[in-house]
Amino acid sequence: MIKVAILGGSGYTALELIRILLRHPHVEIAAVTSRQDEWLHDLHPSLTGRVSIRGEPFDADKLMKKGVQCAFGCLPHGASREALPHLLNRGVRVIDLSADYRLRDPNVYAEWYGESHDDLAHLAQAVYGLPEIYGDEIKTAQLIANPGCYPQTAILGLAPLVGGHHIELKPIIVNSVSGVSGAGRTPKLTTHFPECNENFSAYNVGKHRHTPEMEQALSDVAGEPVEIIFTPHLAPMDRGIFSTIYAVPRRSFTEAQLLDLYRGYYEKAAFVRVRESLPATKDTFGTNFLDLCPKFVRGRIIVLAVEDNLVRGASGVAVQNFNRMYGFDERTALMA
Repeated sequence: MIKVAILGGSGYTALELIRILLRHPHVEIAAVTSRQDEWLHDLHPSLTGRVSIRGEPFDADKLMKKGVQCAFGCLPHGASREALPHLLNRGVRVIDLSADYRLRDPNVYAEWYGESHDDLAHLAQAVYGLPEIYGDEIKTAQLIANPGCYPQTAILGLAPLVGGHHIELKPIIVNSVSGVSGAGRTPKLTTHFPECNENFSAYNVGKHRHTPEMEQALSDVAGEPVEIIFTPHLAPMDRGIFSTIYAVPRRSFTEAQLLDLYRGYYEKAAFVRVRESLPATKDTFGTNFLDLCPKFVRGRIIVLAVEDNLVRGASGVAVQNFNRMYGFDERTALMA
């Protein structure tokens, strides 16, 4: 059994992670840290009768005494890079769900997050945790930077096209819609029920922090710079992401050729489903699947990409990374 700790146990992603790990046959949840000194079933009533753990303040030495071998970081950016080095320096493997270690260039991080990165040594070691692209590196990594929810739909939606240089790489348009849980559990005016119910809105146009994350991974796949114009939207639903991607092809395609390209690229990807039919957010609700549907319309390629933002977009792919790191079947605990 691998003893794990969950850092920051009060949020939605932590709850989803606990639900998944409770059915993992090779995991023991040894500790959950939280600034709220409460039982987990008080923080998350749905866990009543399923787990008997109390949240505790973060203390690396105490976690080591409990035999923690791997930690899942569900902390906000900034808080992660303060806490995680204490575990990494003690040899613990870490899967960080925050944004702190996703961007390799600290100058890019400073530009988009408005603060300098003060853990450059571990930043240089971090592996971006998108299994379908960086799977071999994930196996041996000590620190995994779990990908953002929006970027997964864009990166996996575009990888077959940019990898084969089938499209123009500048600019590619990505329009995405997310459910309200993507904003986290902390109350905010924009996610207050009377504000977001019966409402549909764009936000952070041209300045969303997931933009450089998309560009970094897609540039890796393409072998040259990729430029994304990304516009996120908030929809009045609990969870789910729907991205519509627009690209200019370098040659004409039939839809059958696009389907063959995508199915060949993701032939061995356990959690990417390439579809002829149009996807919807409920098709992936509560699962680790990411559904893709490529179309050819009036000389343009349109890719529709759908996922559950809390599972595939966060906690599910974290467990997928964990499985790769420890040599378990990638699907373990994720197919229920």
